[in-house]
Amino acid sequence: MIEHISIMSFTLQVLIFSSLPFIFALLALKSYLSSSKHHKNLPPSPPKLPLIGNLHQLGSSPHRALQAMAQTYGPLMLLRLGSVPVLVASSVEAAREIMKTHDLIFASRPSLNIPSKIFYGLKDIGFAQYGEYWRQVKSIAVLHLLSNKRVQSYRQVREEEVDLMMKKIQKADESVVNLSELLVSLTNNVICRVALGKRYDGRKFKELFARTGALVGCFSVGSYIPSLRWVDRLSGLERKTDEVVKELDEFLEGVIDEHVSKKGERVEYEDLVDVLLDIQRDNRTGFKLQKDMIKAIILDLFIGGTDTTFTSLEWAIAELLQHPRAMKELQQEARKIGQGKSMIVEEDLEKMPYLKAVLKEVLRLHTPLPLLVPHESTQDVKVLGYDIPSGTQVYINAWAIARDPSKWEAPENFIPERFLNSSIDYKGFHFELLPFGAGRRGCPGIQFAVVVNELVLANLVYKFDLALMGQEGLDMSEINGLTVHKKCPILVSANPY
Repeated sequence: MIEHISIMSFTLQVLIFSSLPFIFALLALKSYLSSSKHHKNLPPSPPKLPLIGNLHQLGSSPHRALQAMAQTYGPLMLLRLGSVPVLVASSVEAAREIMKTHDLIFASRPSLNIPSKIFYGLKDIGFAQYGEYWRQVKSIAVLHLLSNKRVQSYRQVREEEVDLMMKKIQKADESVVNLSELLVSLTNNVICRVALGKRYDGRKFKELFARTGALVGCFSVGSYIPSLRWVDRLSGLERKTDEVVKELDEFLEGVIDEHVSKKGERVEYEDLVDVLLDIQRDNRTGFKLQKDMIKAIILDLFIGGTDTTFTSLEWAIAELLQHPRAMKELQQEARKIGQGKSMIVEEDLEKMPYLKAVLKEVLRLHTPLPLLVPHESTQDVKVLGYDIPSGTQVYINAWAIARDPSKWEAPENFIPERFLNSSIDYKGFHFELLPFGAGRRGCPGIQFAVVVNELVLANLVYKFDLALMGQEGLDMSEINGLTVHKKCPILVSANPY
């Protein structure tokens, strides 16, 4: 992640320097370009530089920079990132118009260089452009991969992995426990077993997917200023991407070959590769799945299911350690439900309203993807009375919306109780809380992600009294990548209850 920030910093320095010869020439065109748009009612725009537009204003925490800009220019801003017009929505009303009122118009995705390379030409679910292909793969995901029945079928996997993590903590006795490291392993193991059929514990495997996640969230100059794509080559970004793509493809090719060779053997449960290969073989959807499509979908589910889940759990534990009263309240609820059992199981989770409130508050304060995945308009449209041209990229600042003081009381404070008597949920119907997006492009894996979060957190506070190791407080600094992580790992003592 640190490498990602240094790449971006170097990239912007090169970019700004290389733009200087163009500045005066382009300034001469400014009045002409402005006059050609006088008939359009465009959203307010901050001042921009020639060639790079507003790129220099995003910094290392774009969600925070855009929140600050919105306080000056309003909840709907039109920026220029290089040659690309970018609409930024920072209010409930703006998000509702984009993801509900005009959902179909904004249902597509921009074609970004790095995701396009990693996801086999955007053949995944998350980054695929809107159209018949996306509708088909989304349908496969909803009906066959992430249905309630399928998610429930992996209950044993989740409970086994959570139990294994609890035993690892117990064995640590009084030594320091790196909870962040254990949470990464747990989420990796759950997704590996569910998606690929077995654990892949090696450091090389974990590093490969960590690099992949960092690259997906990395800024690429070529995506916004095609004429300066050479900057991505100069910074090493293209080389790093090509290396990761090659390693990923070799790994996924091996996984698929292994599944094909074992076809017909008795297995404990069908993993997601099995399901996709069955769909491919039987042609049961009437839609021909190619091997690259299977790889892209599995990769999408893996990255989406590990990074965001781990991030949310890490922030949840950090907030509870910072707020002992909330920790005690959650422990009391867990221990009342557990009643001496070896572990809290999934059927117990519905009886834990404070647990659910804690996780909603964590998702509000620490939205895993603060700007969600960008949308793109497919035709001219009006939003909040402003004219939005076709081909405009759209960022929903879900992080800023979740901290809007006009919608939330004491928005910067961790107060799980705000959700105890509230109907607000994170499933895409309440635009005050959008950690998983909304509308057609909302995340189809909400149920899978949330049940892992609930099960891990419930058992951690049920089985252990957690305390910081000789620290007065916890460093809550962020670091950006595909998701916003804690900068420093959580180190605790874990005393068995």
